[in-house]
Amino acid sequence: MIDLILLLRKTLIALFSFSILATLSGCNVSPSVTVPGPLLNTSEPVPVALLIPRSAEKTQQIAISIENAARLAIADLGNIRIDLRVYDTAGSAVVAGQVAQQAVDEGAKIILGPLFAEAANAAGLAVADEGVNVLSFSNNASIAGGNVFVLGQTFDNTAKRLIQFAAAQGKRRAIIVYPNNVEGEFGRIALEKAASRSSLEIVASQAFEFSREGVVNSVPLVRAAVEIEDADLLFLTSTTAGALGLLAQMLPEAGINSETMQYAGLARWDIPSQNLELPGVQGGWFTLPDRDMLARFSARYEEAYLSKPHHLAGLAYDGIAAIGALVFSSGQNALSKGSLIQQAGFEGVDGIFRFKQNGTNERGLAIARVENKQVEIIDPAPTSFGRAAF
Repeated sequence: MIDLILLLRKTLIALFSFSILATLSGCNVSPSVTVPGPLLNTSEPVPVALLIPRSAEKTQQIAISIENAARLAIADLGNIRIDLRVYDTAGSAVVAGQVAQQAVDEGAKIILGPLFAEAANAAGLAVADEGVNVLSFSNNASIAGGNVFVLGQTFDNTAKRLIQFAAAQGKRRAIIVYPNNVEGEFGRIALEKAASRSSLEIVASQAFEFSREGVVNSVPLVRAAVEIEDADLLFLTSTTAGALGLLAQMLPEAGINSETMQYAGLARWDIPSQNLELPGVQGGWFTLPDRDMLARFSARYEEAYLSKPHHLAGLAYDGIAAIGALVFSSGQNALSKGSLIQQAGFEGVDGIFRFKQNGTNERGLAIARVENKQVEIIDPAPTSFGRAAF
């Protein structure tokens, strides 16, 4: 990726009990990065625009949780001052582009948000000429690049972690079961790309129409593929909101028993917790962020706001924590692209993370297994990006 790097080691003040602000080591910036960011006046609070769908009925509670988490992060930065300016996207990409431009015209040096991919893309395009970067809460890697970064956990990151772990456990022949929609295609592609760089082979992929009938029709085809290809690993890309529940019920009933077939999933299988009762997930693998870090954040949030945070709220905290760490260590150029993609990464409420030059991210993830309807961590999340397994 980068052959020659400049290692700048800086020690950050312990501002939070679990060092949420601290970068993990020094800043390694690619000398090829030339896109300038806005210069900061380090003697003044840093103007940060938070773009959230505040007035969109379906996402109001998410927006509130995100804003609360951002303000909690600011309070934990100590002497590093952030001037948070909140703009309502109303859940509209058009409005997101408009308020992004407004925010920059009013002095914002970086944009945190928006929530949805289309809105984030619009915001990025609106302010690209000013060199202002956008840290979106989306996990859609297709919008990343240029001045748009995604904070959400990507399929590529999850697939890489699962594939590397599975290969290390001796798994060699895998089948992917995925819905025939955009999300399913992204999941399949991510798994195939990760497998191409490992000793594990994707021997078959089975798509299904995103309907109950589509799932029912796919089950005998999956069973046939397992038998013909002598597969030892079955990947499900579906989420809880998708077909996970139906697949995890019907595939074992069709004879693809989780005692003899290793199941693994790209989605979180513990949300909601009722998923852990499904026969198809017993013994199955999925990824999780660092649970201890997340538990500490949740406790802090509940203490401050007397409610539980939405699961996306941690991304807002992470975004502010990264901004604060860079302002502390990098001065006037803290929010340039070169600073954002420093190799060491940051420590956030979901564990370690770093931005890649293409605008996507890497996150340190644990491997979890469902054991007796409970979540068991069988391979902890890495604590630095120097760990070979990550």
